[in-house]
Amino acid sequence: MSIAACTRQPAARQYTLVGQILEVRSGGAELVIRHDDIPGFMPGMTMPFRVKDPSLAKGRIAGDLVRATLMVTDDEAWLGTVEKTGWAPLPVRKEPLRPAVSLVEPGETVPDQALVDQDGKPLRLSSLRGSAVLLTFVYTRCPLPEFCPRMDAFFETVQRAVKDGRLRGPVRLLSVSFDPDFDTPAELRAHALRVGADGTVWTFATAPRAEVEAWGARLGLSLIRDEKNPADITHNLRTVVIDRQGRLVKILDGNQWAPAEAIAALASVPADSK
Repeated sequence: MSIAACTRQPAARQYTLVGQILEVRSGGAELVIRHDDIPGFMPGMTMPFRVKDPSLAKGRIAGDLVRATLMVTDDEAWLGTVEKTGWAPLPVRKEPLRPAVSLVEPGETVPDQALVDQDGKPLRLSSLRGSAVLLTFVYTRCPLPEFCPRMDAFFETVQRAVKDGRLRGPVRLLSVSFDPDFDTPAELRAHALRVGADGTVWTFATAPRAEVEAWGARLGLSLIRDEKNPADITHNLRTVVIDRQGRLVKILDGNQWAPAEAIAALASVPADSK
């Protein structure tokens, strides 16, 4: 009994979520909800939330007003209850027309980009030539553990592999924020400290919003911002491996890849790739 008690997982934290369903995904396994501020946890924004019990999403449609219980652990978040309280027309979100972009394909050179790192120093992607690079896009106030915090956790695992000498040749990790208005160098530096980033291996950086969006789009990053609520950023997750000559090696899409996949991709880069 004492052993079981020692291994018991901490209870999930519970928060009340009030908002409107914008989309029902995966047969009810995920609800995209635009919600009000959740005191003590996160500001109002639009996020996809997992529903472990499919019956909770049965009959739910876009436009439903709901009151739900958000369950959060260090590793995941999900809706424990979902109660319909009404219905309202969906808000009209006018997004600017974006020009079509050409995605960088494996084997092609990743476009260079000027950044500013967590110490306020200029950093260009091209300055990392000679190192294999693991690059992802995040923002520090992303609250749900399956999104940006999971990328931080994955990168910390890869960082340990680098520092343990399990990879040949120099390797750099780069997390680029697409929220530069909030993620100033000082904020990035504080966040890097919180997640255990060793500046000799893992760097946080950013650039002006328009530049990050245009550059990230070439790598498959997709963003929707609510200009009335700067913290409300609906985004996908996109991580890439770049070889020592700046060419795209592998795309790690979403959050279902494992650190071992990134480590294997980095290990596959020849130490003297030309």
